[in-house]
Amino acid sequence: MTSPARSGPAKPAMRPARPEFSSGPCAKRPGWAPENLRTAILGRSHRSKPGKARLQAAIDRTREVLEVPGDYLIGIVPGSDTGALEMALWSLLGPRPVQLLAFESFGKDWVTDVVKELKLPAEVLSAPYGALPDLTKVSAEADLVFTWNGTTSGVRVPNGDFISLDRAGLTICDATSACFAQELDWAKLDVVTFSWQKALGGEAAHGMLILSPRAVARLESHTPAWPMPKLFRLTKGGKLNREIFEGATINTPSMLCVEDYLDTLKWAASIGGLAELRRRADENLGVLAAWVERTPWVDFLAADPATRSNTSVCLNVVDPAVSALPAEGRADFAKKLAAILEKEGVALDAGGYRDAPPGLRIWCGATVEADDLQALTPWLDWAFATLAAELTAA
Repeated sequence: MTSPARSGPAKPAMRPARPEFSSGPCAKRPGWAPENLRTAILGRSHRSKPGKARLQAAIDRTREVLEVPGDYLIGIVPGSDTGALEMALWSLLGPRPVQLLAFESFGKDWVTDVVKELKLPAEVLSAPYGALPDLTKVSAEADLVFTWNGTTSGVRVPNGDFISLDRAGLTICDATSACFAQELDWAKLDVVTFSWQKALGGEAAHGMLILSPRAVARLESHTPAWPMPKLFRLTKGGKLNREIFEGATINTPSMLCVEDYLDTLKWAASIGGLAELRRRADENLGVLAAWVERTPWVDFLAADPATRSNTSVCLNVVDPAVSALPAEGRADFAKKLAAILEKEGVALDAGGYRDAPPGLRIWCGATVEADDLQALTPWLDWAFATLAAELTAA
């Protein structure tokens, strides 16, 4: 007589209406449709009068929604956030000592750029995934390069209090997963970069470069010691090329992507602007925080709630049976967890970043609906229970 087949845990009844929880490119804004882009300037030069007007509109609406100070300049540049940040590093660094905060993979990339490529002596303030470096060691005399929100670690700086208002150095901030979701202390920031495909769910390849008057003064008083590729050149004849910040891009942008960015900025303004975008991201984090609080098998990678991201939320599997596995086994379990969620169509691209500790990473920015996160959490429990049963059976 054969034994009845074991049945796994029952699948939840509800599914997220939108399972896109990727941390970049992120979910499109609610109500998005290709028809929204029918006004795009296609088949025309981006330097034509209507093309340049759309680029200028993207700059103007960014200033409005992101609440950028009036004396800061905003430019559209190539290469996504990476291009914007590296443009700042290559153009501005050299005259002063340099400090870098490295607490996730992109911060470590900027260390590579500064130390190995530009070959500048620099002090690296580092911390493991899940923590921040000692911010009391930040010097007002040095140029500081840092990420506001660690996209791959789920850790953010809680505020700008560690930066001096009377600083001599510049602050260069990679804010790509913080913009439109967290409060940036503009008085403490001289360079801010982000990309369209993050917090507002735009399309890839375009970066935004925001400069304070102090950054402009550095550009016009400092000539880098290294060759400058055309894509990085922000000055002409020792003066800032202001056309870059008036809708004239260095290279050819996608006007379809420009229209998509304009569409999501229009949506952001219509729902209440930055305050509502931040509220939505905080609400989304709250959904996951409440679930983590009552769920013994999972915890945040960011141990300190004050430094916990409300966009790129990183989760660890802390179940004792999984934690007892060797490193390879823990990584395999996390990969299977993300894979089963994707197979069920309830969470796409939810695996942790490749260089981060194995786990899940769930985007909670404002384009994600809280109801979808509520519907996701039972599936997270189901996926874990399914894999844990397999682990026990093995």
